[in-house]
Amino acid sequence: MMRILGKASSINVRKVLWTASELGIAFEREDWGSGFRSTQEPEFLALNPNAMVPVLVDGDVVLWESNTICRYLATRHGDGRLLPAEALARAKVEQWMDWQATELNNAWRYAFMGLLRNSPAHQDPVQIAASIAGWNRQMGLLERHLETAGDYVAGGAFSLADIVLGLSAHRWRKTPMDERPGYPAIAAWMARLEVRPAARAWLPDNIV
Repeated sequence: MMRILGKASSINVRKVLWTASELGIAFEREDWGSGFRSTQEPEFLALNPNAMVPVLVDGDVVLWESNTICRYLATRHGDGRLLPAEALARAKVEQWMDWQATELNNAWRYAFMGLLRNSPAHQDPVQIAASIAGWNRQMGLLERHLETAGDYVAGGAFSLADIVLGLSAHRWRKTPMDERPGYPAIAAWMARLEVRPAARAWLPDNIV
């Protein structure tokens, strides 16, 4: 059976879990990462030399990087669901996945580590404020896009872009910060996501 290595509290692991759940793929999950088995163990490093979760083991296939794993699952099992075969439609999904992994993640990292993870290395109030401002600014870009995009990020159909950005938006809404714009288009989009059975499993209130 397909194995997914990584603790469920990891946002990147939950991307893969949500994708697999949407596609109805049977899998076994193994707890690796902080608080569980160390990703520095030789057994894990042989699968991913970066020592990061998630890792997918699918028979002889071993993959790491969460967005890549999601693309693989959608391509192999989705039959056009979650990731279209047509070039332009696929590119529209993938551009938002890449934006999430680069621009959006870079904006929230300092604030999230300081406010939620209580990291001693991320307690400078000036940098926290700057990170919050940048985070809200990037979410504003998503808000303006959703005002005209349709029901979902890449248009009328639910896709991988909604999974990766839905988890990011969940984190944004649950992180305690002094300033957070209302962004009604994001709220309406999240309401559409949250009624999906697979989303309810991987957007819990107690995990950010």
